[in-house]
Amino acid sequence: MPAPDPSQTPRPLRIRPLAERKNLVRKEDFAVALPPTPGFLQWFEALPDIYGSKALKQVVDRVVTARQQGREVGVSLGAHVLKVGLSPLLIDLMRRGLITHVATNGASAIHDWETAYQGATSEDVAQNLPDGSFGFWRETMTALNGAATRAQQRGEGYGLAIGRAIHEANLPHRHLSVFAEAARLGIPATVHVAFGCDITHMDPELDGAALGAATQKDFWTFADTVGRLEHGVWLNVGSAVIMPEVFLKAVSIARNRGQLGADFLTANFDMLQHYRAVTNVVQRPPKEGKSITAMHEIVLPLLHQALVCTAEARGMLQEPR
Repeated sequence: MPAPDPSQTPRPLRIRPLAERKNLVRKEDFAVALPPTPGFLQWFEALPDIYGSKALKQVVDRVVTARQQGREVGVSLGAHVLKVGLSPLLIDLMRRGLITHVATNGASAIHDWETAYQGATSEDVAQNLPDGSFGFWRETMTALNGAATRAQQRGEGYGLAIGRAIHEANLPHRHLSVFAEAARLGIPATVHVAFGCDITHMDPELDGAALGAATQKDFWTFADTVGRLEHGVWLNVGSAVIMPEVFLKAVSIARNRGQLGADFLTANFDMLQHYRAVTNVVQRPPKEGKSITAMHEIVLPLLHQALVCTAEARGMLQEPR
């Protein structure tokens, strides 16, 4: 048998400290969650009742009505939503009781934790990929994969474990973390991981069984919320594949259990209307679905302000908890 070629022998992975990384997104550029702004609701209601603006008005009305009636209002996120600085708006809606569940993918959890840790996130992939440094950041891997291990030990979901880890570590920018706020408020924040999609999966120390158990628990928590979605609202924001697929399976579980009909509203917000989001969220599950095409960093501030102003006008706006 020929001797092995040393040049083909895998070398140990080079994992660097996060402090060495250039970040493209900084907390200073994040959106600001304003209280209800005088005159905004009059401006919003003056938008034409045609196409996108009509759909947006209908979504706002249905969300506020659902919360008035104690119904679920869930939001699925793609990672880009957090990368463009919108976490303060989501956190404010959670604090005011207008969002009852946040669900997202593993990349969102990474951006959320990095923001809480250092007030910045999002590396330059094009710059770091050629030399193989892309994604190999020790603090991010240790924190996120450690949260999965603790989730398995405690019998809790991945999202809750991440939120608790941020609080337990007293991270300096935890007020910008959707997961930390969800844990504090007792709102489900679930992470639906697709193995191989996230930089944390490149860590040789990752306990895949722990991560699988943690994200599986989150899936069943998600399915339980969807089972209570009748007369509620589900918003899919910026997730083209993973969350629409997870949502469709949760709907099937709910109907298999005899929990869910079709009397709920769904809406897909994205800069492009992709097949799975339109089919699996807007068209197949509900009696009524909306598609709103816009950049997240434009439409979500509008949606946030419209929701808080409409809730205030109806006398049911909560002070942030």
